[in-house]
Amino acid sequence: MTDIFSHADEKTWIPTPDGNRRRVLVHTDELMLVEFVFDKGGVGALHSHPHVQASYVAEGRFDVTIDGRSEILEAGSSFIVPSNLVHGVKALEAGRLVDSFAPYRADFLA
Repeated sequence: MTDIFSHADEKTWIPTPDGNRRRVLVHTDELMLVEFVFDKGGVGALHSHPHVQASYVAEGRFDVTIDGRSEILEAGSSFIVPSNLVHGVKALEAGRLVDSFAPYRADFLA
């Protein structure tokens, strides 16, 4: 388990394989909170994973695709991705997502 409290400015940004950045904010074995930053036009490539994901659009506008269905979401909107559904995003403007994963993403800690 990590610390119970987390300060974002103490966390390290990691480049993602698709050219964006992420930082793990806090996690336990059951739950993880991760912040992602996208430049305008940045893509979170279509993918799937066994974790349930809930995401909050903190800044910007994103074209979000989940299981073949797409919708434009703006700051203040959110979405959920059930386990193993194919999903991805495209940043229509620079933006930031805050994602939670249950259970935690061990691959994000490697």
